[in-house]
This record gives sequence, structure tokens and C-alpha cells, in this order.
Amino acid sequence: MPTGSLHLGNYLGAIVHWVNLQRRYESFFCVVDLHAITTPQDPRELHDKTREVAALFIASGIDPRISTIFVQSAVPAHAELCWMLNCITSMGRLERMIQFKEKAGKERESASVGLFDYPVLQAADILLYGGEPPRTVLVPVGADQRQHLELARDLAARFNRRYGVIFCEPEPIISEAGARIMGLQYPLKKMSKSEKNPLDTLRLLDTPDEIRQKIAKAVTGPGREVRFDVEQPGLYNLLTIYELLSKKSRPEIEAHFRGKGYAEFKRELAELVINSLRPLQERYQEIRRDPRYLEDVLKDGSTRARAESEVVLRAAMTAMGLG
Repeated sequence: MPTGSLHLGNYLGAIVHWVNLQRRYESFFCVVDLHAITTPQDPRELHDKTREVAALFIASGIDPRISTIFVQSAVPAHAELCWMLNCITSMGRLERMIQFKEKAGKERESASVGLFDYPVLQAADILLYGGEPPRTVLVPVGADQRQHLELARDLAARFNRRYGVIFCEPEPIISEAGARIMGLQYPLKKMSKSEKNPLDTLRLLDTPDEIRQKIAKAVTGPGREVRFDVEQPGLYNLLTIYELLSKKSRPEIEAHFRGKGYAEFKRELAELVINSLRPLQERYQEIRRDPRYLEDVLKDGSTRARAESEVVLRAAMTAMGLG
């Protein structure tokens, strides 16, 4: 979502897996600006953040020559199918969605209808790309999105029973390693773009000095030994980051840091993060210096996404007796 800035948790928990998956499957990567406006946004900032996310996708290795990268609002079928699915979705089902309860909190009465309806739009995002006849759709999601994917599956099944088989029932791809990178200050909570403490989140565009500062101040816990111990969630999280970026085994990492303290481990981790992100940051800056290239990528992506999604949308409309 183009709110806040993409962080290391987004990268290690999702984007690196997307980069690998695009070589195996026809892939669509959507910058979900319609989801972003479920809460108030500054229009200029939203437009810029949308381009930032798209540029970071490309800089991370998502290749627009083989994958479709597009902005959600540029493909009207997303909003159209959302309305159609709304009409077969019960209020009770949406009221049980965990993320709405968490995001709305005590302000449920003033929360937008869009925030409440967010999961149905997400279901439309997924179901539009199953083709006709429907083929298998795999969705790389974090463990915290399982409930939303289950809703998409249930809505597909409900629609198919009522109107004939139009949609596939999507399947999740959930990577266990790195699926949940936790916050640096609050290691029992997933790293988040919306966290107000700036020291908690390692952003992909952080400077080397910012990365060093954040890792130096990261929570580790008691003790001195640098080892993977789930009873020390702060240290465990930092070691998981090291493991994913270094691609070394856990025994190798523990042997490397045997006899060394947390400070030395953090210094080495910071340099590993800096060096790992440097190519991405350099490619990102290159892309942003050429706005025409980025707009051409998004224009081409929206054209491809519209062509794909219109086939499914029209089939669903015909099945419902619309048009």
C-alpha cells in the first residue's frame, strides 16, 4: 500500500519472494492506491508514494518485461467487481475481520465504510486475474493476511454456486522464513510502516547512518551470547535478518559470533544491511531520475491488467445478468 515507506520487513517477508516467483508464474503486482484512501491521505503525497512503491518494486528486482506492474485505480475493474462482490458478502462476515477491529480500534463509529469494506476490494484484486475459464491463482501473502484470503476463497465459492463457475478459489503461498520480520523496538509486533517510533522500522530508503543508529539501539534482551533463542525475541529477530541477508545457516552464524558481544554483532549486521540495500537504493534513484520510464512502465502495466481483468469482469457481469 502506498502509505508510509516500504521497509525491510516488506522486502524480506514478501518482495524477495515475489522476485523469485515471477520467473515461475505469470505475475501481477498492483500498487493499491484505492486501499490507501480507506484512511485520509494527502493527494500529492499519495501520488508520489504510489510512484515510490512502484519504483522500489522495480529496484528490488521485479522485472516489468516479464511481470505486470500497475496502479490499482488505473484498472476500473477492481472497483466494479468489488461492488458486485459486496452484494454477496454478509455484514456479519466483515464485522469479524480482525484487521478492521485492529485498525478502527475504539473509533469504529467514525471509521470509513471503505476501511470496513477493504477485504472485499482485496478479494476483487485477487479474483480478477484467474482468467476464463478459471485457472489456479496463487497469492503470496503474509500469515496475517490468511483471513482475507479465506474471504476471497469463500466469495469465489459463493459466487460460483449461485451464478456458475467464474472464479477460481485462490491458494496462498506463505514463506515461513522471514514471513514476519518484527520491529526493532517492539520485537513482539511485526515491523510496520505505521509505527510512530522511527527507531522501530528499517526503511528501504534509510541512509547508512540511519540504519546504523536504528540497529545500534535495537532491543536485544538479557544475556551476552549471540544465538537463536526464541525466548529473546529482539535478538532472535536481528539474527533472522542477518540469516536472510547473509544466506548463512544458523550454526554458521552462531559459530561466527561465538565469543563476540551484542555490540559487535549489531555493527556487523548494520553493515550487512547497508551493503545489501545499496544496489536497490542506487537502482531506485536511477528510476526516479527518469520519471518518463516509470510512467511508461505503469501505463503498459495498466493496459495489460485491464485486458486481463476485463475478461473475468465481463464473464461475472454476464453471469449476474448485468450489462
